[in-house]
Amino acid sequence: MTELRPVAGKGGEHYIAPQQRSGAKSIVYFTKDLSAAGLQRIFQKVKAPLEGRIAIKLHTGEQHGPNIIPRPWVQNLTDHDLKGATIVETNTFYEGDRYTTEQHLETLKVNGWTFCPVDIIDAEGTADFPVKGGKWFKAVSMGRDLLNYDSLFVLTHFKGHTMGGFGGSAKNIGIGCADGRIGKKQIHQGDHPGQWDICEEEFMERMMESAKAVCDHFAPHITFVNVLRNMSVSCDCEGTAAAPVVTPNIGILASTDILAVDQASVDLVYALKPDQHHDLVERIESRHGHRQTTYMKELGMGNDCYTLLDIDSNDAPISLADAVKDVVPFKAE
Repeated sequence: MTELRPVAGKGGEHYIAPQQRSGAKSIVYFTKDLSAAGLQRIFQKVKAPLEGRIAIKLHTGEQHGPNIIPRPWVQNLTDHDLKGATIVETNTFYEGDRYTTEQHLETLKVNGWTFCPVDIIDAEGTADFPVKGGKWFKAVSMGRDLLNYDSLFVLTHFKGHTMGGFGGSAKNIGIGCADGRIGKKQIHQGDHPGQWDICEEEFMERMMESAKAVCDHFAPHITFVNVLRNMSVSCDCEGTAAAPVVTPNIGILASTDILAVDQASVDLVYALKPDQHHDLVERIESRHGHRQTTYMKELGMGNDCYTLLDIDSNDAPISLADAVKDVVPFKAE
């Protein structure tokens, strides 16, 4: 008997405002301090779950990529708070500067990721990570070396994305931990003939199921930080070809709830004035990117309701409007 193909959900082009959501609330921390010190301070709020051998999932970027998280910020963390931790990455599904392990190692040198160990986790093989409650996958193929770590710190440059609409913590691990030949193909192509045939809601759902596999594997020893800076509509995968940034920088968010931190990041973008967020909002909605957050909620990955706490004001609650009221037009550093 032929198994029926799953049907993707709908509505990924529609933003659901905070007042239209219901359910339990998680804590999301916020700082406007976009600096190494700001990142270090907000990391203190969510570092408790991390223990043992710690992996840092970070997008290290294509060669000379202009929008990745500044290397000195990450080095400050590994020098002071994450001594002995290892950055983990996987090779890409597309041919570029990180397609093979050899190319990837050279790109890491070019971009300055030489101050701590970097483990290309699919260089020596793959491992299937089970997906609990998924409709597209029973398991997703990940870089095998991810099994060598006890905890995962997901450090994400939040930005737009050509296919996902936006790239947050879930994209960082859903795509970024899947190995370059099998896992990424499962998500991007499946049984379709074309490399990028899967898109919109189906793509979001596949990506979220992959992220869930990673979260479930590490839970509860996993935590998330999103840096809302240099938010091009293009992923860091596009390197120097990324579209110029026009969205103002906002700040840094942290949580132990992956859905809450990604939802709060999206909400802060929407809280900007229309002329400030037009390009990024158009990218999210045109790709049906909101299906990322609605499907995470369906999968039980966290809460889309949250309390935003401002660490610049002794963890006082802060509204989305107040969090973005002092942003200035983007200016490249």
